[in-house]
Amino acid sequence: MTPYNPYTKKVQSYERIPEPGSPRRTEAWALIEAAKRLAQAITHGEDSDKATRELRKDALRLNWRLWTIFQAEVSREREDLPPDLRINMLTLCNFVDKHTVGALANPTAEALSVLIDLNRNIASGLLDSPSDSAPPAGQDRPPEPKAPEPGPPPGITKVETEA
Repeated sequence: MTPYNPYTKKVQSYERIPEPGSPRRTEAWALIEAAKRLAQAITHGEDSDKATRELRKDALRLNWRLWTIFQAEVSREREDLPPDLRINMLTLCNFVDKHTVGALANPTAEALSVLIDLNRNIASGLLDSPSDSAPPAGQDRPPEPKAPEPGPPPGITKVETEA
């Protein structure tokens, strides 16, 4: 009998392709998948092994393509994307571009680990953020229900007892 592992279900949920209609979950899944490929390339073998270097370069190119898609998407002027978030994402995309170019020239485990950590952190933020159905920043949320007014419940009339 295998020991109970509370994370097994969570890990298995990452392995499935997300349902359509949830962009945040899809983006998080893609980042986690790219991080997994980078991690597998690290554990494949030594830095000096030619097959390992090629596997690492393939994983780096896949990750780079993903970040290029993010970069193209946030480069467009959009009203639903706050300016500070847009600038932060473009800065991250620029970092990934520069780091990946260096890592392709020298695909060490340390170089890939930086991208793995970045992908996992961004994915975690996407999974922990409000749902896709939440209104974009700057838009009003529906009003919260008001607390009932003190007094008799509806349908009951107040009877005056003083004469």
